[in-house]
Amino acid sequence: MERMDYYDILPDGMKAYLSLYGHHFSKKMCEWAVGNMRDMNGNKVTMRSKEQIDNLFRSRGIELKNNKGYDAVFSFHMCVSDYLGSSVVDEMHALIYVKDTLDDKDGYDGIVFDRFIADCNGKGEPIIWSDMI
Repeated sequence: MERMDYYDILPDGMKAYLSLYGHHFSKKMCEWAVGNMRDMNGNKVTMRSKEQIDNLFRSRGIELKNNKGYDAVFSFHMCVSDYLGSSVVDEMHALIYVKDTLDDKDGYDGIVFDRFIADCNGKGEPIIWSDMI
């Protein structure tokens, strides 16, 4: 599959977003995405701040080499909402999941954001790009 930025026609709001943030989460995009998350029991996920997430990584001695914008914040919440208590047994392993995802040698810059956009497209969930800037 091709990346979305290979297409000639993108919504104007998406072009503006990508020109500001690239293929990474802005604070507003992350808040919107996490605000729509539900855990495995169907409960709404409570978002932790970027500072709280950064402090979690520091307190556990985990250094992220490829974290940009709010990518780690989104990834942490996605992991907790989808996997915690199942394949991810605790918060420490959620942090390791985020590191493995963002610092994957076989990955690419913007992988978490692009996967999220693909999920929104696949679910038919529109993004109001101008609201994310």
